[in-house]
Amino acid sequence: MNIGHAAEKSGLPPKTIRYYEEIGLVVADRASNGYRSYSDDHIHRLNFIHRARDLGFSVEECRQLLSLYDDNGRESAEVKALALAKIAEIEEKLKKLDSLKTTLRHLADNCHGDHRPDCPILEELSGEKDGCCRSH
Repeated sequence: MNIGHAAEKSGLPPKTIRYYEEIGLVVADRASNGYRSYSDDHIHRLNFIHRARDLGFSVEECRQLLSLYDDNGRESAEVKALALAKIAEIEEKLKKLDSLKTTLRHLADNCHGDHRPDCPILEELSGEKDGCCRSH
């Protein structure tokens, strides 16, 4: 099947499929006319990558996961370790996002939001609260 059909079946844009081929995650067959040709196995691999990316795995982590998937002698402990590392990374990001949300909530709660020019949000962003001089 051509790249358009592969894109339709995998839910990935053709540009992304070309990128995955360029970096070696997927190696499409080439028809005699030079066009890419994708089999059901290619679609399965594209779907695998798509799902892994949706779960937050990086391209390099997808490469590792595909390598493990292709290795019949793999140990599931390796796969589990990758998943647990991703969970830890996500938990760290969630903590950081929660901290950002708390800071922004505090700033928004302390902003009058009226016709006055004073704004603690802008003061915080500019560093004026830290005693920094105004540059304009």
